[in-house]
Amino acid sequence: MRTILVIPAYNEADNLERVVGELIRDYPTYDYVIVNDGSTDATADVCRANKFRFLDLPINLGLSGAFQAGIKYARNRGYDCAIQFDADGQHRPEYLDSLVEAIADYDIVIGSRFVTEEKPHSMRMFGSNILEAIFRLTTRTKVNDPTSGMRAYNRKAINLLASGPNLGPEPDTLAYLVRKKGLTIGEVQVQMGERIAGESYLTAGVSASYMARMVTSMLFFHHFR
Repeated sequence: MRTILVIPAYNEADNLERVVGELIRDYPTYDYVIVNDGSTDATADVCRANKFRFLDLPINLGLSGAFQAGIKYARNRGYDCAIQFDADGQHRPEYLDSLVEAIADYDIVIGSRFVTEEKPHSMRMFGSNILEAIFRLTTRTKVNDPTSGMRAYNRKAINLLASGPNLGPEPDTLAYLVRKKGLTIGEVQVQMGERIAGESYLTAGVSASYMARMVTSMLFFHHFR
């Protein structure tokens, strides 16, 4: 199965050399493409200096736009599987094989932190529980870790994501693909690492806005997409 890692990157100059270098050194069977999402730091320079394979977006499109650019790249080059992989070091490459093995049985496979392990008690996990409940309510499908960004997509899912407008890598898109397009979804247990350098954009305010948007979309908007 021809597999490519889609790596959106916005201002990840401090992380890319280590993250992608490890992939090239230790997991050479996997192709990859970095999507530089209009970064204002030296992300593009790091890619050029290391001869990394990358798309250089002229403006910042946000995660959804960068992700879809990478998915279009995967579709246009005939890949059988595309795996969303973070540039900050949180996604651990030792689980790539498990994702690829599972994609033989599902259209989408999530690298989940909570298949065999319990969720910790925190406000963030409280939000995750809400999304999990709404996902099950709207799709009749149980997903333990709807916010995990480590996901594998088969060719059917790639084609839908590449051709549909506004289909970003978010729980509401997964719910739409399951409910409206009949895609199947599975999970494999993974562990996440810590961000190597830099700061996450997910502040408390952004997280609250994200939760409100996902809940509203899954309950109402995706019925009319």
